[in-house]
Amino acid sequence: MKNLLLTAVILLVSNIIHHKTMAQAKITHIAVYVEDIKRSTAFYSDVFEFEELDEPFKDGVHVWFDIGNNLSMHIIQAPWEPVTINKNNHICFSVPDMKAFIAKLESLGVTYGDWPGNEGEINIRPDGIQQIYIQDPDGYWIEINDEY
Repeated sequence: MKNLLLTAVILLVSNIIHHKTMAQAKITHIAVYVEDIKRSTAFYSDVFEFEELDEPFKDGVHVWFDIGNNLSMHIIQAPWEPVTINKNNHICFSVPDMKAFIAKLESLGVTYGDWPGNEGEINIRPDGIQQIYIQDPDGYWIEINDEY
């Protein structure tokens, strides 16, 4: 009986350890390579009102933002090399009020458009979610939707 109980405990612990090591990976942050850290910091602070986080490097070329859902975005300045930027490769942020967000973009002079690139237009997905697209100062595409 003791051997059977001991075997059951060993199997249970082994299964727990195996399950823990096989856990699904999760995203913790996004890193965005930028040409000018001050310009990009102002953009993400002004447009999205992301809160800056304490960053460990303290080297003047990293800024970390809290982007919600226990995630962060790190913008990193490095010697600039031109990058190919395609709208299919984009970051997406959801907002609770698309109309208010668009008004903010307009007040900041940030242009937006729908997927085909029609300036000032909103894309409506088949499920009713509204989407717009903007570019950050380095040309990276950002989708904003109201799937909040």
